[in-house]
Amino acid sequence: MNREQALSIVHEYIKNPNLVKHMLAVEAAMRYYARKYGEDEEKWAITGLLHDFDWEIHPTMEEHPLSGEPILRQHGVPDEIIRAIQSHANHTGIPRETLMEKALFACDEITGLITAVALVRPSKALYDLKPKSVKKKWKDKSFASGANREEMEQGAAELGIELWEHVANVIQAMNTIAEDLDLAGEPQINE
Repeated sequence: MNREQALSIVHEYIKNPNLVKHMLAVEAAMRYYARKYGEDEEKWAITGLLHDFDWEIHPTMEEHPLSGEPILRQHGVPDEIIRAIQSHANHTGIPRETLMEKALFACDEITGLITAVALVRPSKALYDLKPKSVKKKWKDKSFASGANREEMEQGAAELGIELWEHVANVIQAMNTIAEDLDLAGEPQINE
């Protein structure tokens, strides 16, 4: 399985451009952590890219991501990637055992919160986003109320990294593809 094949699966099953951007953000974060931990960067990135491929066809907790397994098998996705995708949701009951599985869980929710914070900034971008801005919005429970902060804390803990260091890492990772995420923004010029 290569990135081109994974991307074709994404485009076959996902039509919402914002969901595709989320999957690209998780891919970038997974790529970052694979490098950090000396792991297989392509495998980790593909896992991040594919993790929500079935959300539009299986949009319920009962279905996602478990019901996507046969489709992934049909496309020749390796068992290790399928298992990581299955374990990225607490409700599946599949324990996260490998570092890749823990990283996927840690990167999933946090990318959504980071995106939401970037979008309310004057620059609407990642280039000037700092963890302290995310921390400020974190405390406001009405902001991005659908973002599961408890799972974000759990993810960082399972990965063995302090939450705000994790936020900084994910911002850095997402910044590498800011244009693809429509979060490159325009530098603000003060006159």
